[in-house]
Amino acid sequence: MEEKLRQISVENSNCIKVVLYGPESTGKSSLARALASYYDTVYVEEYSRIYAKSKAKLNQKLTKNDVLPIAIGQMHLENEQLKIANKLLICDTDLLETKVYSEFYYDGFCPDILKKYALENAYDLYFLTYIDTPWEADGIRDQPNTRLQMFTAFEQALIDSKKRYSIVKGSFEQRLNLCITQINELLNIVN
Repeated sequence: MEEKLRQISVENSNCIKVVLYGPESTGKSSLARALASYYDTVYVEEYSRIYAKSKAKLNQKLTKNDVLPIAIGQMHLENEQLKIANKLLICDTDLLETKVYSEFYYDGFCPDILKKYALENAYDLYFLTYIDTPWEADGIRDQPNTRLQMFTAFEQALIDSKKRYSIVKGSFEQRLNLCITQINELLNIVN
C-alpha cells in the first residue's frame, strides 16, 4: 500500500512540481491546463473527479471506503506524468487535498497512511485558489455554500504542514499571470 501513495523519483530529474489546490469550482483544472500548455509540459488530472464520475454512472455515491482508492489513483497519475514532464509538473490536486476532503466529508475520518503521505510527498509550491469565481454545478460538485469554510480548511492544512503556498485570486488572466511569475522564479532557481 505504501508504495502506491509514495512519489517516485525519476533519475536525473530536477522537475519542479506545483499543485493547484483549493475548494471545488475555483478554477484549478482550467489553470492546470493553461499552465501545462504555456510551459509545454503535462499536468496531472484530478483523479477524484474521474472516480466520482464512474460511481455516478452506477448511481453510487462516494463513501469513506473510496478515500484510499482515490488517493492511490491520484498518485498513480502523478507518478506516470512525472516520467514525461518537461522540467515542470502541474498537479491538479494532491494527497493533502484528498486528506482535507476526507476529513470534511467523513466527520474527521482520514486513513493514517493517507495522512502520512499527504505530509511526506513534496511539492515546490501550492497555488491555493480563492473562492472569487462563480460556483458551477457539474453533477459532481455538491458544496456551493461551504466554499469559504473549505478554503479556510485548505489553508489551515497548508499552514499546519508547513507547505509553501500562494493564494491565487482575481480574473483568470490575473491568476494565470501570478502562477507564471512564481513558476518562472522557481525555474530560474533550478536552472
